[in-house]
Order: sequence, then structure tokens, then C-alpha cells
Amino acid sequence: MINVLASVWALLLGIVLIMLGNGMHFTLIGLRGGIEGFSATELAVVTSGYFIGFLSGARVTPDLIRRVGHVRVFAALGSFMSAGLIALPLIAEPWAWTLLRVLIGFCMSGVYVTAESWLNHAATNETRGKVLSAYMIAQTLGIIGAQGLLSLGDAGTSALFIGASILVSVSFAPILLSVTPVPAVEVARPMPLRALFKGSPLGTVGIFLLGSVYATQSGMGAVFGTQIGLGAGQIALFVAMLFAGALVLQYPIGWLSDLMDRRKLIFGTSVLGAAACALGWVTGGDLRALLAAAFLAGGVTTPLYALLLAFTNDALSAEDMPAASGGLVFTFGLGAIAGPLVTGWAMQAAGPAAFWLVLSATFVAMALYALYRMTQRAPLPIEEAESYLNVLPTSSPVAVEAAGAWAAENAEADREEPPPY
Repeated sequence: MINVLASVWALLLGIVLIMLGNGMHFTLIGLRGGIEGFSATELAVVTSGYFIGFLSGARVTPDLIRRVGHVRVFAALGSFMSAGLIALPLIAEPWAWTLLRVLIGFCMSGVYVTAESWLNHAATNETRGKVLSAYMIAQTLGIIGAQGLLSLGDAGTSALFIGASILVSVSFAPILLSVTPVPAVEVARPMPLRALFKGSPLGTVGIFLLGSVYATQSGMGAVFGTQIGLGAGQIALFVAMLFAGALVLQYPIGWLSDLMDRRKLIFGTSVLGAAACALGWVTGGDLRALLAAAFLAGGVTTPLYALLLAFTNDALSAEDMPAASGGLVFTFGLGAIAGPLVTGWAMQAAGPAAFWLVLSATFVAMALYALYRMTQRAPLPIEEAESYLNVLPTSSPVAVEAAGAWAAENAEADREEPPPY
């Protein structure tokens, strides 16, 4: 493992710094938006703007890389993203923030595509699984660490936004100074949604619903904290717990996914997510209960994403997996755009507690659909299942395709391994 990390440490360091800056700005939107008097609906539109840009960047960046190369694309996107972060406190208007968030989301998605193509190029078939795991940990630690940095300044000033911009700008130095251009990234054309749904109804519907959950947690969590009167430090801790749970629950859920019918596990984790959100709803603002609810609700979200990807691959042939990966990323993005809008409207109409109600209802819908699908199709034999995909919801099609290819090769190797005597 040490040798693997030694070959990609600069990339991982850069990713941690990028996530520190990006993670700070996600929470700052809710904190500063509350100070500026933005409504929940307005902040929901701002949140969705990021995912509109993110979805667009995943589609456009591969073409840009083919035209001008990785280094130029990476540097240009980093510059625009850094500028967008600085501009946020300068133009504190909902329409301006929405446009800036579209820009930041576009740039961030492009950064992922570029960095992940470098990362994939640096890995071998034998090390790809470990590299992807290290990449996932680096991203998650960056997001969690970003919440701690929020205590160093006041969200009512420009200082924290400038700090986020500096972190993003500095993050490109270790990457650009240590990597060389690689062949232009090739991303398969996404599978049409109709074909994707036909191949895996639960995977398609589940990914859409999970996109809604993830975007609501990451984008509206700080808005919820602001509206119930939590302090800046408490909000940062609340958001950190949404992501800390993923570090703890990713492994046990991944382990279980290779031992049982994945539909049952999808049902079980969705029920756990719904129960955690119900706990958040009935707490009455008790901080410890809120943190526990955030830990569990956020903790099942990332593993569910990887679980749904693996389940979808189980239903497809190896040659269809790359196109399906792109289709699933697109479907996730559509859910991520819709989720905050629905939640923002509900919070505007019914109060801050609607944050938990919408999340719980979404988890329940996923659980019920998984239960329904178990009555429609026989379970796949465990020995024929693909390996669990250790990727994050923020991953671009590059990482998802790479993880899918690694999982298919790993599962095939396991099936060909002779039984022990």
C-alpha cells in the first residue's frame, strides 16, 4: 500500500486541498445566505445551480481535454473556480450566487475528470482498487477537515471565502508539478435512460433518489442548521458528521454487499437512513441527537451509491458497463438538481423540519421500490455478482468507469480461481 501511495501522493494531496476549499464553500453558502436573509427556496436554487454545472462539466470536459490537453484544462478550470469563490461575497444576490455556483460546479466537475484520468493512468490493474480507496478517503477527509477550518473566521466577512479560494489555487501546485500529460480521456457515451431502466430498474430509480438525498444533505444541511438557530461551529460539526459516517459505514456495507442479495441490503440501508432522518425530525433541536442522525443518514448515503452501481453492473454485460456508468452519473445528477429544489420549497412551506421529512420520504421511497423489485426478479447468485465499487457520489464518469472495469476484472478472476482442496 505504501508503494501505491508513493506513486500518487501528489494527486491525493491536491485532492485533499481542493476538497478543503470546496467543502468550506458548501457550508459557507448556508451560513452567509442566512446572514444575508436568503430564503430556503432561494438557497435551494443556489444549491441546484452547483449540480447543474457539475453535470454539464462531466459532459464537456473530456472534449476540452482532447482539444487542448490535461494541463491547460486543469489550470483554466482551477483559475475560474478560484475566481468564482472570491466573487461570492462580493455579489451577495441569489441570482448572482446561482450563476457563480453553476460556474464552480462546472469547474469542479472538470477538475474531477482531469484528476481522475491522471489517477487512473497512474494505477495498474493490480493497484487500481487501492488507489480508488485512497482517493475516496482523501476526498472525504478533505470535506470533513473543511468544516474545522470554518472556525477560523466569520462567515459574515470575505475572509473564509478568500481562504477557500487560496486552498483551491494552492491545490493545483503539487498536481501540476508532479504529473505529465496522459492520452486524452475517453469517456463512453452515456446509456439512454430508457435502456438503463430496462437493464436495471432499481439501479436507475435508486441512483436518481440518492442524488436527491446527497445534494440535499450536502447543500441544504447548513441551511437547516442556520434556520434552527445553530451556531457556526455547531453547523460545521453537523455537516462534518454527514460525511464522517461514510468513513465508518463504507467498509461494513461493502463487505455485506458481497455476501447477500444486494436488493435486501439496499432495502436495509434505506430503512436505516429513513429511521435516522425520523430521529432528526423528532429531536426538537437537541444537538447530540442531531449529530447522531446526521452520522447515520449521511453514513448510508455514500455506501448506497457504490452499492447501487455494483447492483446495476450485476444486471449488465461487461461491454455495457462503461455506457451504463455514464448513464448512472447523469441520472444521479438529475436527482441532485431536483432534490434541493423540492427540499427548499418544503422548508419554505413547512419550516426547517421539512429537511428531515423530505430526506426520510426519499429513503422510504427507495426502500419500498427495492422491496417491490424483489418480487419481480429472482436474486442473482452471489458468486456471479460483480465486486463492490468503492467510489463516491462526487466521482466523475472517469472514476466510475475505472471502478466498474476493476470490479468486473476482480469478479472474473475470483470466479476463475480454482476451489481450495
